[in-house]
Amino acid sequence: MIAWRYLRPRRKEAAVSIVTIISLVGVTLGVAALIIVMAVMNGFRAELLDRILGLNGHVIIQPVERPLDDYAAVADRISGVDGVKIAVPLIEGQTLASGNAGAGTGALVRGVRTQDLDGLTSISENIVEGSLVSFASGEGVLIGSRMARSMGLIAGDSITLVSPEGDVTPFGTTPRVKTYPVAAIFEMGMSEYDSSIIFMPFEEAQLYFNSEGVAQLIEVFIDDPDAVDAFAPLIEEAADRPIFMVDWRQRNSAFFSALVIERNAMFLILSIVVLVASLNIISSLIMLVKEKGRGIAILRTMGASQSAILRIFIMAGTGVGVVGTGVGVLLGVLVCWNIQSIQRFMNWASGAEVWDPTIRFLTEIPARMDAGETFAVIILSLTLSFLAAIIPARRAARLDPVEALRYE
Repeated sequence: MIAWRYLRPRRKEAAVSIVTIISLVGVTLGVAALIIVMAVMNGFRAELLDRILGLNGHVIIQPVERPLDDYAAVADRISGVDGVKIAVPLIEGQTLASGNAGAGTGALVRGVRTQDLDGLTSISENIVEGSLVSFASGEGVLIGSRMARSMGLIAGDSITLVSPEGDVTPFGTTPRVKTYPVAAIFEMGMSEYDSSIIFMPFEEAQLYFNSEGVAQLIEVFIDDPDAVDAFAPLIEEAADRPIFMVDWRQRNSAFFSALVIERNAMFLILSIVVLVASLNIISSLIMLVKEKGRGIAILRTMGASQSAILRIFIMAGTGVGVVGTGVGVLLGVLVCWNIQSIQRFMNWASGAEVWDPTIRFLTEIPARMDAGETFAVIILSLTLSFLAAIIPARRAARLDPVEALRYE
């Protein structure tokens, strides 16, 4: 009760009240910023992982000693392993693609069987224009939405592909140029894939890249990507031939390690914001002790112990931290829940993309809160607030009532 009365604003103590409010706002904004940034970092990693692994296999199988001419049988045996979603034989090659508008651009062509493309839900369930009927008949290709926009293409138009690995003639190897109809346009929401990948029917890709009767590799998708080590021996046994395997962690280790380092660095940097806000609690409590010197002396003469005075001012300082932390958590949660609406408003207000997908890969700001991290932020804020309240509280407890009332 006494701690609350000391914190209530009064006219004669306007300066103390202003500093207390500043401390409260500082803690609130620090906690909210920490929660929002950590949620965005978590969401960014989770979305990237989901998009990357939604298109690229969790385990990549490449042939050893002889070409992968038995790709169909190998893929069927691996697909039968318990816990394996699908095994996809692929043909891959770099080409120069051109359309109705704009200069040609580099593209990665991936030859895939129709039944396997249906199993890649990140593609088959994100068709925004056209259909897979022409692709299934081997007469068309799939391109990303950003590639379609940059080349001025729609479903039904034609795209020209130029491969450096063309026909061998007496005068050398000539580039292979061929035009294909655009069967459908997909949009994964990841700019790198939407602007650079073309899917081609498997048999046509074998002819185009001079790989008749073989596959270049097999991508294996499993139910639990984190358990890839447990599946490696099972996949190798099911392949029943010499193979070389690489998992998704090895292919993307540098990228995801950089995300973890960035996330930890942001946590440390933003923790300083909460620390600075907690230091404001010290200044506000020191001013409060000075203003309440007479009241403290009267409490001591009435029988209040030093420990009682200590508890009063610790409660006052911690109370600011508790209220600021609670409001900060509420603000952070509201922002995370409405991050997409806030992004659209900022785009409208600024007239530009505040989250450029060509730089940050994703088209929208992701936010995924983690209960453990949110709890850690709350504990951090409350601990700093408690520690900040100890110094002025000890000063108040050691106040001599005789000295405080000498000139009253």
